[in-house]
Amino acid sequence: MLIVETIARIRREHFIKGKTIKEIARDLRVSRNTVRKVLRSGETSFEYERVVQPRPKLGRWAAELDGLLAANAAKSAREQLTLIRIFEELRGRGYDGGYDAVRRYARRWGQERGQSMAAAYVPLSFAPGEAYQFDWSHEVVLLNGVTVIVKAAHVRLCHSRMLFVRCYPRETQEMVFDAHDRAFALFKGTCGRGIYDNMKTAVETIARIRREHFIKGKTIREIARDLKVSRNTVRKVLRSGETSFEYERVVQPRPKLGRWAAELDGLLAANAAKSAREQLTLIRIVKSHRTPTPFRVQ
Repeated sequence: MLIVETIARIRREHFIKGKTIKEIARDLRVSRNTVRKVLRSGETSFEYERVVQPRPKLGRWAAELDGLLAANAAKSAREQLTLIRIFEELRGRGYDGGYDAVRRYARRWGQERGQSMAAAYVPLSFAPGEAYQFDWSHEVVLLNGVTVIVKAAHVRLCHSRMLFVRCYPRETQEMVFDAHDRAFALFKGTCGRGIYDNMKTAVETIARIRREHFIKGKTIREIARDLKVSRNTVRKVLRSGETSFEYERVVQPRPKLGRWAAELDGLLAANAAKSAREQLTLIRIVKSHRTPTPFRVQ
């Protein structure tokens, strides 16, 4: 491949210095046909692309190699074979060529397959009022000078792309309903269907617990064993009409650390005041404290 500097020098030697094609070919150690091609065209780069790749050894094995590559690509990522394993399997069937030919063929096969798959797509088009999309996102905001993370509920109309966003402190079922109610009030109506992406606030487990008990007649013990939840959870779901349950600990019990909390605060504050090079790890803080502490680092 000719570089730009060589092409520029060929033209400079001929058009400015007046050298002949033979002299330029001898000085730059290129063929005369190359010099003629550069002088007769205005191109700034010349590349040679092979139209037909000769495969003296691999040629008659191309169809079989295509089958191996296609079967390997259809497997899951965990079960796929490496290219050297495919080469060894091809050798076991009688192929006597080298690995480089197989590697080049597989690389070109993968590029052609990727281009064909990238060219295939399904256009998404929605009629007015046909569907809406709902999803959550995490946003970092500043409230009263404090940086907090809030959950933003997004409701977007698929046809007009009109967007509704409202922030909440958590992703609970009540907040999902509130976001839908406010979005539909803004849109002046609802759509025929909704599109949801892996919602964590879905109540499938709660609905299944009640269905297994009230419809199928299963006991609490059977439901707890089948769904792998505790019996208390099953009882709480069956005795209440709630659609979501969250447990928030108001007071964190510290039976052993309680009376040492103030002293530990002082140790942590003193350690934080040091430079990053001098700061101790948490296990060093506990071990360096001379007073025998009744708590352990977990």
